[in-house]
Amino acid sequence: MQFPDYPFTPHRIEVRPGIAMSYLDEGPRDGEVVVMLHGNPSWSYYWRHLVLGLRDRYRCIVPDHVGMGLSDRPDDGASAQPHYDYTLQSRVDDLDTLLAKLGITGPVTLAVHDWGGMIGFGWALRDPARIKRLIITNTAAFPLPAAKRFPARLAMGRDSKLGGWLIRRFNLFARGAARFGTVRKLPAGVRKAYAGVYDGWANAISTLRFMQDIPLQVGDRAMPLVEASAKALPGYADRPAFIGWGLRDFVFDKHFFDGFCAALPNAEVHAYEDAGHYALEDKHEALVPLIRQFLDAHPLQV
Repeated sequence: MQFPDYPFTPHRIEVRPGIAMSYLDEGPRDGEVVVMLHGNPSWSYYWRHLVLGLRDRYRCIVPDHVGMGLSDRPDDGASAQPHYDYTLQSRVDDLDTLLAKLGITGPVTLAVHDWGGMIGFGWALRDPARIKRLIITNTAAFPLPAAKRFPARLAMGRDSKLGGWLIRRFNLFARGAARFGTVRKLPAGVRKAYAGVYDGWANAISTLRFMQDIPLQVGDRAMPLVEASAKALPGYADRPAFIGWGLRDFVFDKHFFDGFCAALPNAEVHAYEDAGHYALEDKHEALVPLIRQFLDAHPLQV
């Protein structure tokens, strides 16, 4: 399969016995580390323009979460070998394992999108002082805002057996996101790069499991971690933060955008009325130089 504008050679590392994660490690080994975390149903492909704009100076670590992108697709059946539990906690643990195995134990810049926000901020709870800068695009680090109605298109996958079957059988979620997640029409090759990696019942497992793990109420498995992340979020207001947001996102809409702006009142904010969920697709020509300027202007204090 061809991946336009993705001139990288991914690496693989075992994060659990028999389960390998694919990841990018681009840029100088001694460069300031930027960890880029994608969501559902994308993969490291979402970050490609930013990696190309930073890798001359910054070390870009960009994993594909287990079950996503070019990583392994383990089953979660009771008798599966290897077995994988598709939960937010598993994602946090995988990230921790990846960075430890790469010897990245110092300060990082956290760049997040979609579920990457909850994964990244969940991981950051282990040592918040390591997070020196934030790059935030269309994501969450707190529960669904009270004023926000849960989208019916997500409820179909989260709560309906038929909806879940359709998502895995026809790869509906990834295909739909590639077509409707932007304002600009993506080239066919780019849409295929986003969605094609999830074609087939086994390949689409994580796109559905992510939806089923969305925390909406007390008792949902991911809720304690998300509530802890929400409580910790204002504590990052003392360090540089960049918010780049597509306002035409039916999931991470202005309710989520306002939540981040309130928690991080000193952030550099760029919001676009003509950009959707995949903000770095609609606005990479503007956002990549802005993010580069932001990072250059706020070097890590040694």
